[in-house]
Amino acid sequence: MKRTFLILLGCWILANPESLLAQPSSRSLTQEAMTECHDGRVDRDRASRVGHFERGQALGEQAVALDDRSADAHFALFCNLGELMRIDGEPSITSVMGFRRMTNELDRTLELAPDHLDALSAKGAFLLRLPPLLGGDREKGEKLLQYVLLKSPQSVNARLSLAKRYCADGRHSEALSLAFEALDLIQTYRWDDFAPEAEKVLAQLHASATKAN
Repeated sequence: MKRTFLILLGCWILANPESLLAQPSSRSLTQEAMTECHDGRVDRDRASRVGHFERGQALGEQAVALDDRSADAHFALFCNLGELMRIDGEPSITSVMGFRRMTNELDRTLELAPDHLDALSAKGAFLLRLPPLLGGDREKGEKLLQYVLLKSPQSVNARLSLAKRYCADGRHSEALSLAFEALDLIQTYRWDDFAPEAEKVLAQLHASATKAN
């Protein structure tokens, strides 16, 4: 009987070799998706960036499918969707379906983890940038970003988002201070994926300050 069982087990394994391979977990897929988002931000070649973000999106979708209650999985998917939408600049809302899906992933992240600081930073940035008719709320956005900085003084995204808002309000000195702080953090901790955004924001701030003077 035992020998028969072993023979049958061996036959089943031979017929199903994939059963021996460990299935990826939601956590590992989430980490891979975030790596793709990071690498896409660093890459300077447009086609390569798109490739990274599309792979990241696919990995994020798999992670969410395996564990819909993983806030980090939803955020990883949001990260890649958002970067794809802003591949040629700031996220466009002309693609209503794409924009809605991206914001749904962000909202789902915060529904599952209300104190998810990266998601709060992204939410604050959207509230600052969007017009009121599309859900924008400048006061709430600023408060969210200030809360993120209070909880995580090393947040680069929150600083850059606030810097752009302050510049738009004519507060050029405060805006430049925040942007330089962000650049200093990037250089200190070698967060190279944030460098392109910081450089772009600084260039915009310098141009705006020069124009204002």
